[in-house]
Amino acid sequence: MSTRSPFLNRLERMLDLRELPHLSRSARFYRLFQALWLRPDSLNKALGQSVSTQPQRGAVKGSWQVLATALHDMFYPFIWLFRQLIQRPFRTVRHHTGRLVDRALSGQAMERGIAKTAGLVMQVRPLRWLMGVLALGLLLFTAQASLPLVGQWVFIAVCYVFAMLFKRMPERFAHLCLMALTLLLLARYVFWRFTSSLDLESGMEIFLGYTLVAAEAYTWLILIFGFVQTAWPLKRKPLPLEVNLNDWPTVDVYIPTYNEPLSVVRPTVYAAKGLDWPMDKLTVYILDDGHRPAFAEFARQAGVEYISRPDNSHAKAGNINYALKQTHGQYIAIFDCDHIPTRSFLQTSMGWFRRDPKCVMVQTPHHFFSADPFERNFNFFRQMPNEGSLFYGLIQDGNDYWNSSFFCGSCAVIERKALLEVGGIAVETVTEDAHTALKLHSLGYNSVYLNNVQAAGLATETLAGHIGQRIRWARGMAQIFRTDNPMFKKGLSFFQRICYSNAMLHFFYGIPRLIFLIMPMAYLYFEFHLINAAAVTILSYALPQLIISSYTNSVIQGKYRRSFWSEVYETVLSWYIVLPTTLAFINPKLGKFNVTSKGGLIEKSYFDANIAKPYLVLLLLNLVGFLIGIGRLFVFNTHEVGTVLMNLLWCGFNLAILGAAVGVATESVQKYVHHRVRMVIPAFLRLPGGYTVSCHTEEYSAAGLTLNVPDTSRIREFSQVQVGLHRGDREFLFPAKVTFNDKGQLEATFGSLTPEQETQLVQCTFGRADAWLNWQEDQRRDRALGGLKDVFQKGMVGYARLFAWLKEIGSSAARSLMGNRQRNAPWEI
Repeated sequence: MSTRSPFLNRLERMLDLRELPHLSRSARFYRLFQALWLRPDSLNKALGQSVSTQPQRGAVKGSWQVLATALHDMFYPFIWLFRQLIQRPFRTVRHHTGRLVDRALSGQAMERGIAKTAGLVMQVRPLRWLMGVLALGLLLFTAQASLPLVGQWVFIAVCYVFAMLFKRMPERFAHLCLMALTLLLLARYVFWRFTSSLDLESGMEIFLGYTLVAAEAYTWLILIFGFVQTAWPLKRKPLPLEVNLNDWPTVDVYIPTYNEPLSVVRPTVYAAKGLDWPMDKLTVYILDDGHRPAFAEFARQAGVEYISRPDNSHAKAGNINYALKQTHGQYIAIFDCDHIPTRSFLQTSMGWFRRDPKCVMVQTPHHFFSADPFERNFNFFRQMPNEGSLFYGLIQDGNDYWNSSFFCGSCAVIERKALLEVGGIAVETVTEDAHTALKLHSLGYNSVYLNNVQAAGLATETLAGHIGQRIRWARGMAQIFRTDNPMFKKGLSFFQRICYSNAMLHFFYGIPRLIFLIMPMAYLYFEFHLINAAAVTILSYALPQLIISSYTNSVIQGKYRRSFWSEVYETVLSWYIVLPTTLAFINPKLGKFNVTSKGGLIEKSYFDANIAKPYLVLLLLNLVGFLIGIGRLFVFNTHEVGTVLMNLLWCGFNLAILGAAVGVATESVQKYVHHRVRMVIPAFLRLPGGYTVSCHTEEYSAAGLTLNVPDTSRIREFSQVQVGLHRGDREFLFPAKVTFNDKGQLEATFGSLTPEQETQLVQCTFGRADAWLNWQEDQRRDRALGGLKDVFQKGMVGYARLFAWLKEIGSSAARSLMGNRQRNAPWEI
């Protein structure tokens, strides 16, 4: 009788080709690592019902089973023990600490007292200065205080308890306290780093050690500036306009376009025509830099104005500036040609101009109803915040407190008079939007950010297009930092300088990120010591600062970004922005404006090896370093076990990040010309014969609707019907053909719609005032360890995809070799 554990038997069945013939070897390899990470009692859930219900089999002496046995016997006991030692004590402490703190802070009176005290400190200037001086003195004293190793760990435990306490206080006060605690630990780490860890020996160690600390200093600066930016998000609400419509200003709506297809531009134009604004005070313009007759004809049919300039100088900025000379509205609303505005856009945003005479710009978020490459290639669209959520959800709101929210190129309204005062849209850099806002703020004007989604557009389809767009942003920000540096520009407040500087310095992360990805190799390859301290001392200073800062960012940013995903985003882009930012800083005139393509299709999934080359090189370096580190652990550096383990941990984290980066480079299929948007709105079907069926939509697009119909007995597939939708108290009918999809839902595909019907359809769907209100309802709030687990899981997915691609390459090479041999074989007689 077999004495092997049930866990190993389940593992063998999972890896057995005869049990799971539909899985490739790379997929089974990923399952192996997934099984080793999971606890045994959750393995059945990971394997699925089809595996767990199959009959038990004996041991199979295949290569995968031998590997499974070896890996299980070697690593699983350690993994299980590590998880128990780490998770259980922290879970227990967190549980009991939370109960005590909840009791201490229970009751509304306590919360009101804390909020009142915080408000008093913020409002009374002398008290604010006194508290600031005391806080600074305490920070400096604590930062340089010398503690024995045991005392340092006690200090860490106290900080952890305070972090748990702060989290349960009122939100804004809690965020400020967590920021202060993070800065306290950061100060201790920085003081120790510069005074006790840089006494290095050889010249190469000095060079590499100071390079590493320079990269760290960059992250410290970005962290501090980021805390300043997000210390007090303003969270403005829309203001009402005057009751008398005659007092409302005139508005010109600009829709610049260059090479985008008409199918992308048409919905934006139709939605802009439906804006809730007096028709005699609203004019819509198509600004066509592509000089296309078809667009001029479409503008005539749609009843909007068409402007095409004689040249294409200064790209989008020049296009808008040319239109400024041809139009006369008091305010300019600008939309990228793929950003479809809701009908409430102007009524939501224009009220602040009437309240504040110095307000010359109102910006709303950029929202995307299609998946970006990260969301599509990892299949987590609408389950996790996308890359831009942090900026438009939190950072811009934080900038608004310091009067530093800036123009983002679309979904914004700008006063014409102020725009002309700064010479129109800035043309000196390729990020003309942020540069224009910088000029407006330097003249003393105010801006407003409304975190209220009032338009939605298309995200970039491919990773290559996404990288190209970010390269332009990075180059433009480096150009501004070089030619019009906010730290030295007249007219800006101190905090405006910090907010703008942080926005520009952020795009210099390429070099620091690459340094963090390759620095473990210095020890693992060559045994260079970059930090002159024992491993346990390094951990006692570095690890608490990393943990608390990650925890603080998770609490503050958890609604807008998952923990550790910034590392993935930066790793994907770091190699590609290093050269553009460096060259733009040296010579700001280098580089040109590139238009981001939208509305494309991906007919077949493929691995973009050209884009992934830098990640593959870095991955190979870290993988070889990790294997060398294993050898050093048992053979070469047995006297420095702690140092080896620390570098292996660093290298392992890099491997997870790089695996996720490789996974993003596998482009998933994008088969829809018209992207589908999930939304539940009332609808009805008018069947042949006049019978009407009430229903509601599940998804909609410009091509059709997915309908949830309670009773489909009267509906036949392929029958011609009319679909009814409402806009306000009006209803509109659209001819459609109905079919049933795989889920049994009804698909209504529109036939040839007239221009008037297309306009009505866009205004009933994308242009609805409530179109994007519940967009984030499916997203769960971030937990730091959960974010780390997500990154590791996506890293394993990336490795599985890489192995599948290598297998395909190997098979293609083998087939090619066999074909060459057959062609070169001698004739047989």
